[in-house]
Amino acid sequence: MKLNVAVQMDPIARINIKGDSTVAPVQPLTVRDEAGDHFTLGEPKREALNDFDVVLLRQDPPFDLAYITSTHLLERIHPKTLVVNDPASVRNAPEKLFVMNFPQLMPPTLISRDLDEINAFRDKYGAVVMKPLHGHGGAAVFRVMPQDMNFGSLFDMFSVTFKEAWVIQQFIPEVKHGDKRIILVNGEFAGAVNRVPATDDLRSNMVRGGAAQETELTPREREICATVGPALRERGLLFVGIDVINGNLTEINVTSPTGIRAIARLGGPDVAAKIWDVIEQKRAK
Repeated sequence: MKLNVAVQMDPIARINIKGDSTVAPVQPLTVRDEAGDHFTLGEPKREALNDFDVVLLRQDPPFDLAYITSTHLLERIHPKTLVVNDPASVRNAPEKLFVMNFPQLMPPTLISRDLDEINAFRDKYGAVVMKPLHGHGGAAVFRVMPQDMNFGSLFDMFSVTFKEAWVIQQFIPEVKHGDKRIILVNGEFAGAVNRVPATDDLRSNMVRGGAAQETELTPREREICATVGPALRERGLLFVGIDVINGNLTEINVTSPTGIRAIARLGGPDVAAKIWDVIEQKRAK
């Protein structure tokens, strides 16, 4: 099926083609899989988005007012023009909040900026990970140990830097063995990659130096996919990346998930083809 497709995204010159799976703003575009020379842009022109068959919403976080505004604008053309992912659902499913719909799959987690609540949580669970609620790409993620002398300064820094609440989560030591990115397409498992952090870093994000490894799903991870999948389909969240550490669901990424190129490089399934197959099926209805 031939589709007329637009992609809402960040400037293509900043795209890292080793990991990013998006390659087009609203300009005529030729793309190549060549680092340093991966695109040629034509002259910008004005076109009505509702003239397209599909719009891919691939704008990277931060999930700020500009992002929220883009979802409101795209909601005006969806579903006549299929927007992937559904813009209203993207707006209503912030990645570190939507996951809280599934507490039975998660490690103990607190969302707060109250010092007494955070200290009570630390007293109960020991080492914790502290990160901004709307952070992305592993930025500002800290492990806080029991009796950590840096905690006071870290609390002050978060208080000044972030207006919203923060995520405080029990630290999972097994993260040293990897943080698994699992891709779900229309709520079904499509591929996975294990991201192993560098020896001197807590974060496993590949943009932070995490190493990609081939992997298979455990029974627990299949249970997580089966539990989360129907909620994704119901919300029109067609292309989603979930993060799992030692059988614990930590995030549900719906904005601009990565991982499909790493999966392909490791000899895994062609997740991109699966995504387009589903898009074609939805457009054919």
